[in-house]
Amino acid sequence: MARLKWIVFALLALAVAAVLAGQLGLLGGRMPDDLGVKDGRLKPPSTTPNSVSSQAALHPDHPMRAYAEIAPLPIQGDGPSTLARLRQQLQAMPGVKIVRDNGDGYLYAQCTTRWMKFIDDIELWVDPVHHVVQVRSASRVGRKDFGVNRERVEALRAGLAGKG
Repeated sequence: MARLKWIVFALLALAVAAVLAGQLGLLGGRMPDDLGVKDGRLKPPSTTPNSVSSQAALHPDHPMRAYAEIAPLPIQGDGPSTLARLRQQLQAMPGVKIVRDNGDGYLYAQCTTRWMKFIDDIELWVDPVHHVVQVRSASRVGRKDFGVNRERVEALRAGLAGKG
């Protein structure tokens, strides 16, 4: 019985330490320095199952291509007004901070979880060739995202469709 109490105490202490590390910003990871649009492409998906990308098919040999594939977002009206609606939706989500939106058809935001302060990066780009909004959402740290990035993008899609 005493051993079980120590195990419970150790697990509780570990959980408290993890939350404290998150609150201190130690679990947020480093901001990627290779975000943005280069030659009509957003950064490829992560090599672990913790990202989604509407351009995953552009990387056929990528190990996470199938996991990361997600449809681009539709343009509603024109590109600038669609991006403005997406910006509003992102701003309404808890923990989201718009980092870049220069009116050039590209928006970058950081999404921070409440307790552990993990940061996900989301990029939206109005693709003038395909007339859609290309999207990439990825966790900075960890091997799995438990579907959070996909859920975020699908929430944006639902909001554009008036279902959110």
